[in-house]
Amino acid sequence: MPYTKVMIHFMWSTKNRVPLIDNKLKPVLLNHIKENSVKQGIFIDRHNCVKDHVHLLVSLGTEQTISKIMMLIKGESSFWVNKQKLIRHKFEWQDEYIALSVSESAIQKVRDYIDRQEEHHKKVTFMQEYNEFIKAHGFKIMHFG
Repeated sequence: MPYTKVMIHFMWSTKNRVPLIDNKLKPVLLNHIKENSVKQGIFIDRHNCVKDHVHLLVSLGTEQTISKIMMLIKGESSFWVNKQKLIRHKFEWQDEYIALSVSESAIQKVRDYIDRQEEHHKKVTFMQEYNEFIKAHGFKIMHFG
């Protein structure tokens, strides 16, 4: 049996960063993501969201890939919200996402960061946060067309 521990911090937003996740939808959506992830064999260590985006800390299984996890969570959850008619508008996630590896020494810091999203976003917008992540981790923003 292989022993692995690969923790990934995922972050993604609603389509066009529209603030669709209200206080009524939030607990239902997070609960559904967690329950569906268990069924899919995805272990979510922490999860939280605010009006326009989600953060997850996930332990990556030996047969899992980042893109497969995102497809299973994002695709299924948006389909589920629409099927259940939980909001008036069509619910969609932005195609892009951020996925960052988390070292053992930083796991608690990431957990705390995810837990305090509401407090954090009283001071920082999603786009400020997103741009800070892009810059801090050396990603290059690609512009097409």
